[in-house]
Amino acid sequence: MTRIINTPLTDEVTCSLHAGDRALINGIIYTGRDAAHKRLAELLERGEKLPFEIKGQIIYYVGPCPAKPGKAIGSAGPTTSGRMDAYTPGLMKIGLKGMIGKGECSKSVIDSIVRHKGVYFAAAGGAGALLAETVKEAEVVAFADLGPEAVFRLKVEKFPVTVIIDTEGKNLYEIGRSQYQK
Repeated sequence: MTRIINTPLTDEVTCSLHAGDRALINGIIYTGRDAAHKRLAELLERGEKLPFEIKGQIIYYVGPCPAKPGKAIGSAGPTTSGRMDAYTPGLMKIGLKGMIGKGECSKSVIDSIVRHKGVYFAAAGGAGALLAETVKEAEVVAFADLGPEAVFRLKVEKFPVTVIIDTEGKNLYEIGRSQYQK
């Protein structure tokens, strides 16, 4: 069964999701890769306000391609999540509820997901053009000088994801490996 979820996320929603669940996300998600995460962390270190409200939000680890005429965004496939691991616990501490990427996360991120009732989703790698079709609006909200790695505010409809790590720390990658080994 595929779940429909709307942003911003609440504890009730995140706690109802389990590793392996499929979901379609509706609402607003933000983008951010390495350089943007570094700048967000620097703002927090200086005690400054972030350029968007992070509470209950999802950050999609993507650097989208430029939009073709008539499209909100170009190809928008996920990037490797581990590159943001150093920054994720700090963002979760102030309210980030979800991340979308591909690949594994560190133990510190998994611990943070459990502590803050968050969730880690994966989007299909290699499907950037198809994922872009779910993006109805895209607007740069921070760090425009980073080009495609700026922070974008995306309005999405039925953005497809799979829950990889849930609020209990259950990890679909580990579950899958365990089942395969049997």
